[in-house]
Amino acid sequence: MLVSLSKISTNNPMVYSDEESQLLLSDDRFETATSEIEELLSKLNTVNEKMGEWNSNGEQSTVSQNMHTVQRHRDILQDYTKEFQKIQSNVRARREREDLLHSVRQDIDGYKNSGTKNRRMDLYVKEHEHVRNSDRLVSDQIAIAMETREHLVSQRHHFKRLQSRLHDLSSRFPALNTLVQKINMRKKRDSLIVGGVVVICTFIILLYTFH
Repeated sequence: MLVSLSKISTNNPMVYSDEESQLLLSDDRFETATSEIEELLSKLNTVNEKMGEWNSNGEQSTVSQNMHTVQRHRDILQDYTKEFQKIQSNVRARREREDLLHSVRQDIDGYKNSGTKNRRMDLYVKEHEHVRNSDRLVSDQIAIAMETREHLVSQRHHFKRLQSRLHDLSSRFPALNTLVQKINMRKKRDSLIVGGVVVICTFIILLYTFH
C-alpha cells in the first residue's frame, strides 16, 4: 500500500492545465490511499499491543521466545509509520511548490493581459502627479503673496505710528515745528538762489559763445 501511495504521489505531478479534473481525481486517490494506510497502521498498532499483552500474560518459557517476534513487529510498524510520514511530507512540499508555480503563472498571465490597462493607469498617475505639482506651486505662490501683503500692512501701520509720533512732537514743541519750517524755507530760498545763479551763468556763457 505504501508503494502504491508513493507511485500516486510521484507519477501524477500537479500541473495546472485543461486536465484539472483528472488531477483532482489523482488527489482523491491519494487521499483515499492515505486514509486506508492510516487505518491499517492503526490496526497493526492494535495487533502489536494485543501481542504484547498476551506475551506478558503467558508462561515464562514462552515470553522469551515471543519477545523477539513482538519487537520485530513493532520495528516494522515504526518503519512503516516513518515511510508514510515521509511520503506525506514529500506530497505536501510538492503541492506547495506547484501551487506557488501556479500562482506565479497566473500573475504573469494577468500582467500580460493587463498591459494596456497598466500603461493607461501610468498615464493617469503621471497626470495626477502633474496636477498635484501645479496645485502645490500655486499654493506656494499664494502663500508668498499673503506673506508680502502682511508685511506691507505691517509697514503701513509702522509708518502711521511714526507719522503720529512726529505730529505729537510738533504739537508739543511748537518752537521745534517753527524751526523746521524756517529750515525748509531757507532750503527753498537757497535752491532758488542757486538756480538763478546757474541760469545767469549759463546765459552769460551762451552770449560769450555766440559772440
